[in-house]
Amino acid sequence: MSIDIKHKWTNSIKTEAKRLGFLSCGVSKADFLEEEAPRLEKWLNNNMNGEMSYMANHFDKRLDPRKLVEGSKSVISLLLNYYPEETQTEDSYKISKYAYGQDYHHVIKTKLRQLQEFISEEIGEVNGRAFVDSAPVLDKAWAAKSGLGWIGKHSNLLTQRVGSFYFIAELIVDLELEYDHAVTDHCGTCTACIDACPTQAIVEPYVVDGSKCISYFTIELKNELPNEMKGSFDDWMFGCDVCQDVCPWNRFSKPHNEPLFNPNPDLLSMTKKDWEEVTEEVFRKVFQKSAVKRTKYSGLTRNIDFLK
Repeated sequence: MSIDIKHKWTNSIKTEAKRLGFLSCGVSKADFLEEEAPRLEKWLNNNMNGEMSYMANHFDKRLDPRKLVEGSKSVISLLLNYYPEETQTEDSYKISKYAYGQDYHHVIKTKLRQLQEFISEEIGEVNGRAFVDSAPVLDKAWAAKSGLGWIGKHSNLLTQRVGSFYFIAELIVDLELEYDHAVTDHCGTCTACIDACPTQAIVEPYVVDGSKCISYFTIELKNELPNEMKGSFDDWMFGCDVCQDVCPWNRFSKPHNEPLFNPNPDLLSMTKKDWEEVTEEVFRKVFQKSAVKRTKYSGLTRNIDFLK
């Protein structure tokens, strides 16, 4: 296949991604993630996945997209901004900004389907699968490989232009495209995220112990919250944004323009007292289509009781 054709196809895919509202789009060769393999193995061996046993499943597929999508040649990585225009009132228990609006899985899946349709119409029969944080795909590694940013010391993808408040998604396709290159790391000597983490979950630069992270405790952990963690959750009742909030690169974050990510107005004005008295009915109304539904009413009230 000629370089010109690959260039043309790649450009038209990136242009369409932008039209669909994606922040940016990068492409890398569907290959074995050599650098990630020992890192992932060490992380799992140190039980940093806590009770997230699913993280240990499909080890080979996590590292090689060709085992996930037959005949795949390219990983198209996409970023979608979720940084909100307004945040919760000061006197409130906090939820992670990514969960303010509708569940991102559905919002992004729709956009990915549209991008897939565009590729089929523009280029022809292209087989592939869309992924939004719901399969054994190392999203951040692929986004970094595709030149969309670098992995910061808090283990999130970072860009100089807009920081880190965005979702990552992929299309893995059996189409050869023009590949991008990784960018350089711009964390320098900064340790703001490591110093600010309320539970010291960033155990060394670029390594987060998932089993110590507030997001893990408030979303993933289904049992009782450990007593020794009491007082260290910094008022977070669903997820945690501390490492992103303190990151100097996030001063460049700009509000998203996706109406489906706008929060229910009640969410922003609810105080601690409101949350402590929250009923199942209010929970359903405020989080009607939100990712917060994942923790259920019982999970959220468990978290709030723990913060009191």
